[in-house]
Amino acid sequence: MKRYIVSLSIVFILAPFAGCASPATEFYTLSSIPVVERPPRMAGPSVSIVFDPVTIPELVDRTQIVSKKTENRVYIDDFAEWADPLESQIARVLAVDLAQLIPESTVSTSPLHADDDTYRVSIDVQTFDSEMGQSVTIAISWSVKSPAPRKRITGRTVVRELVSAPGYEALVKAHSRALASVATDIATATRSMM
Repeated sequence: MKRYIVSLSIVFILAPFAGCASPATEFYTLSSIPVVERPPRMAGPSVSIVFDPVTIPELVDRTQIVSKKTENRVYIDDFAEWADPLESQIARVLAVDLAQLIPESTVSTSPLHADDDTYRVSIDVQTFDSEMGQSVTIAISWSVKSPAPRKRITGRTVVRELVSAPGYEALVKAHSRALASVATDIATATRSMM
């Protein structure tokens, strides 16, 4: 009888802790958007395009995904994280999108690959807002500098994309679509200088 009471006591002591396991952290990554109809390849040699390091707001410069609750309140989810730094994901996705939009280009996210014949793209992310189940908004100031003769085109792209479903995956897909719009504006500016 004593053994039964001791065993039963241990069960009651450990029971509250059985459901306390932390949820598993999920990791997310931005992705390029396939171009449905590729622009025609321009005649002439391949052009080189390189991205300078991307700057992003400090609020979203963290591993966790940050979403807006209200105009003045955010939620930082410890169990939904970016798979790699957000600024490198933004540069990578814009580079892939740009390479699709300008098929005659070689696009790199490493400034070490720049030379005198390289177009340089600068990206300053000013807004990277996420509203769960609703929409995402990005505002990006960008510039494209051509090789000789030196010309620079600057622009600012503001995009709001609706989120198609609840959850982080739909939110991240909406950000990817928004970045594709930015890449389109950068491609237009770059082509105008070729």
